[in-house]
Amino acid sequence: MIDELDRRVIAALQLNGRASWNSVSRWVGASETTAQRRYQALRERRLVHVVGAVELDRTGSGSSMLVRVHARPGKGLELAELLAACPETRFLAVVTGTADLIVDFVARDNEELMRLLFTDLPGAHLITSTECVAVIRSFTSAAMWDTGLLPPEAVADLRPATLAPSCDRDDWDRAPQALSALEQAVTDGLAQDGRLPVSALARRLDRSESSVSRALERLVARGALHFRTLVEPALLGYQAEFMVWLSIEPDQLDAAGRQLARHPGTKFLAAATGRFNLVGHMVLPRRTDLYRYTGEVIGALPGLNASDVTVHLATLKGAWTRLDQAA
Repeated sequence: MIDELDRRVIAALQLNGRASWNSVSRWVGASETTAQRRYQALRERRLVHVVGAVELDRTGSGSSMLVRVHARPGKGLELAELLAACPETRFLAVVTGTADLIVDFVARDNEELMRLLFTDLPGAHLITSTECVAVIRSFTSAAMWDTGLLPPEAVADLRPATLAPSCDRDDWDRAPQALSALEQAVTDGLAQDGRLPVSALARRLDRSESSVSRALERLVARGALHFRTLVEPALLGYQAEFMVWLSIEPDQLDAAGRQLARHPGTKFLAAATGRFNLVGHMVLPRRTDLYRYTGEVIGALPGLNASDVTVHLATLKGAWTRLDQAA
């Protein structure tokens, strides 16, 4: 569906979704015009989405709850559609293994979470059981993932200086800083198109370019906003996409999280509550690589008590963006 130049363009944008076309062109082996044209074609085909994503814990915008869902036999896809339409659903994947669907709900507070899970859960009549784990701290996020398709020098050049692994943060105890009205408007605008020019965003918000630009700079500088490049991993050569659900001894959780976060296949990894206290979203080049991965990577984690793997069949939603529907 895509060629090597397309993949290099995606890889550059994965490192920095708002990188200038001049910067992208230096690493993809094509002119600025060609790189931009390739991206626009991929975007029109809905193969790639660049979106702005708010950092929940730094802004107090809500909390994440990962839910493993079992559907009634033959009703998994019908249920997936209902859950994907829910505005609180940030991520949804159809999987195989010990669950049928994985859903990431983001709720503003406990009252909203209780309403969502216990009163107004979409498609409740199609669900046989659920298991919830609350995300309490991340070790690394998808914005930090490196596809490995560009050299290390490209990573150093393109990745924003403000972006660092979550496990290296020193501000976890700092109170979140709520978004101002303008900052909220800026993040809402970039949630639809993370590469929207400041000039276009300012016109849309009926604000001056300088005020919008300053608001965007503040958001990025304090780590409240980052940019995600959403793409099916298979297009980049990763045929195995899966989630790991791990039970780690509490006194080894930090060490295990840091160790697994360093693996090149780790896209997202977080500490959580419940039966599984370490949860990750991973990719590998081939499905057969899972055999060695479970023994050599998961099996080598300190304090490991139990593990589970759910393999992705399709991802319907990521970063609040519907991924699988044609334009």
